[in-house]
Amino acid sequence: MAHGQTITFTIPDGKEEEMHKILRSVYDSMSEKGYNPINQIVGYLLSEDPTYITNHNGARSLISKIDRDELLNALVRSYLGLK
Repeated sequence: MAHGQTITFTIPDGKEEEMHKILRSVYDSMSEKGYNPINQIVGYLLSEDPTYITNHNGARSLISKIDRDELLNALVRSYLGLK
């Protein structure tokens, strides 16, 4: 990529809803096991180390179905109130 080019990310239709459902399920599984789900999910997103996510209810397998770049894109847009 040439210097100064902007990388754009697009999320396919329906993908955000799927990511939301998966992230909620992972969050709930982490909570059930007594973990701090926010800290654990952030650790996973920063490191890509799947051991941050419990195997409980298949949460580790579920979160691996989410593309990190797409998820981060959706999270930043949501935080900023953008569509």
